Amino acid sequence: MIISRTPYRLSFVGGGTDLRSFYSEEKGQVLSTTIDKYLFVVVKRQIGIVEYKYRVNWSKVEFKNDLNDIEHPIVREALKIMNIDFPIEITTFADIPANTGLGSSSAFAVGLLHSLYALKGEMVTKYTLASEAARIEVDVLKRIMGKQDHFASSYGNFNVFTFNPDETTTVEPVFYRADVKEKLQKNLLMFYTATKRDASDILTIQNRATSNNRGVLRKMCGLVTGMREVISKGENLDEFGEILHEGWKLKKSLSDEISSTLIDNYYEEARAAGAIGGKLLGAGGGGFLLFYVNPEKQAAVINALPNLYLMQPGFDSGGSRITYYDQTKIV
Repeated sequence: MIISRTPYRLSFVGGGTDLRSFYSEEKGQVLSTTIDKYLFVVVKRQIGIVEYKYRVNWSKVEFKNDLNDIEHPIVREALKIMNIDFPIEITTFADIPANTGLGSSSAFAVGLLHSLYALKGEMVTKYTLASEAARIEVDVLKRIMGKQDHFASSYGNFNVFTFNPDETTTVEPVFYRADVKEKLQKNLLMFYTATKRDASDILTIQNRATSNNRGVLRKMCGLVTGMREVISKGENLDEFGEILHEGWKLKKSLSDEISSTLIDNYYEEARAAGAIGGKLLGAGGGGFLLFYVNPEKQAAVINALPNLYLMQPGFDSGGSRITYYDQTKIV
């Protein structure tokens, strides 16, 4: 039996430039990190005496004998790619629900591949995990989405990901002092809006408008350098919040579907109470609002959003990991 643990991601700036419609013509770039909230995947090779060859436990429980009958699309395609032709059980559980803007489907794809490779006794690089997970969702399943989530969940920590027209991705770690990371962690608040959404719907609209929005996306991409310098220098972290705010204004201009009157009201209430800046995580439409707030203002911001669930996450630095490995041979 193998258990993988894969973190959810926080994307700070550059989101949207990881769509193929953008980076196929010019480089896209994103700065993101991962948090100490995880998606777990358990895979277990079964003995031959089973009624069904494949058991998949997710929001439903599937019992299948034909691989093509598996309903979970990522599971079905991952098993095909990995040439899994023996009885297997796959179970997933998570700290945070899906469709909340934290890259859950990508974390699952990365974690599942990681577990399956381990089950076969194979070690692969983080780059391979991210690339293959992205290929499953983008190329095989034809989902309209970017690649940043797969790379963030695979690598963990703070990184700048550059998406090149030749389909390669350049990974550059963001350097920081321990005290800067600790202060940044203390200054970030996340609020769950209790609204779930399908990111693909919003990204489909955004994807179609890439040519018209290229100038805005280029500006969003340009925020990456400034934010990286803020984190690395650690001299004035309030600039982090200011860049978040600038990025959110740009992102909202891409489509009317990204925000809503309710979300805008939450955002303005938090700003009025002392938040320097923030954004809605993920493609938009719902999920989590992230704010940069200095400690002396946090109580006021929390009180301004009494109906929202508060979460103050820590940062993850390891990316996807195998946390349990038992390769006892099953005959």
